[in-house]
Amino acid sequence: MTTVSAYESNEHSSISMYFQIDDGWKLRTGKGVSVAVIDSGIDTSHTDLQGKVKESVEAGADNKRVVFDKSDTGDSAGHGTACAGIISRIAPDAEFYSIKVLGAGGLGDGIAFLAGLEYAIKQRYQIINLSLGTTKPQFFAPLHDLLDRAYQSGCIVVAAANNLPQPSFPSVFSSSLISVSKHEDADPFNFGFRYGEVIELTAPGVNIHTAWLNNSYKSLTGNSFACPHIVGIIALLLEKYPELTPFQVKSALYAIAQENLDKNKVKTADQSNPSE
Repeated sequence: MTTVSAYESNEHSSISMYFQIDDGWKLRTGKGVSVAVIDSGIDTSHTDLQGKVKESVEAGADNKRVVFDKSDTGDSAGHGTACAGIISRIAPDAEFYSIKVLGAGGLGDGIAFLAGLEYAIKQRYQIINLSLGTTKPQFFAPLHDLLDRAYQSGCIVVAAANNLPQPSFPSVFSSSLISVSKHEDADPFNFGFRYGEVIELTAPGVNIHTAWLNNSYKSLTGNSFACPHIVGIIALLLEKYPELTPFQVKSALYAIAQENLDKNKVKTADQSNPSE
C-alpha cells in the first residue's frame, strides 16, 4: 500500500491531497487506457503491436495550416515503433493512437509538433508520449500554453529530456508535465525521482530491447526510451484508478519512486553487510 500525500495549489487556495493506492496496479495491463504517441508513426504490422493501434494520423499542410488525416504510411524512422513497443511490453492492453509528425531520420517541423500535441489534447487522450522536443526558443510560450490546456483537459503529458546537455522544450516544464531521463536499471517498476532537478523522474533507458521496423528488434539507448517506460506505468495506474487527475498521477509516481529508493537503500545495506 502506497500513501500519497501532497498539496495542489492554485491562485485561490491550496488543497490537501491524500489517498492510498495498493500494489494491485502492477498486475493490470492498461486495458482501455488511451495512449497517444506523437512521433514518427507506428508500424502497425509489427507482431508486438498488431491490433493495438486504434488510429493513425499524419501531419499535412493545407493552405499554410497543419491538418491531420488518417494515415497508412506506418513509421518513417523506427523511433515511434520503438516507443510504442516499450509501452506495450508494460501495458499490453493499452489503446494506441499514432500521431505522425516526424519524417525519415526522425526529423520534423516544430509547427507540426505543436499541432500534433494540440490534436492529442483535443482528442482528450489520457496519456501523451513525447519522446521528442525542441530547443528553439520561439516554441517556449506556445508549448507552455498547450501544456496548460492538456492539464485542464485531464491529459497526462510525459516528455523525454534532451540527450544533449542543452535544455529542450517541453521537458523542462516539469511543473506542468512529467519529465523523464534514463538510468541503467532494467526494471520498469524501479523508476526513480530526483526532487529539485529540472528532469525529475528516471527510468530504464540503456540498451532497451524493443520493436523496430520490418518486424525486427533493436537495443536502444537514450532518454527517448525512458519516457515510454513511465507512460506504461501510468497506463497501469489509470486502469486500476481511472479517476486519478494528472496532479494525482504525478504525486503517485513520486510516492512510488520514494518507496523504490527506500527499498534500494535497504538492499544496498544488506549487500554491504552480509550475514555471517
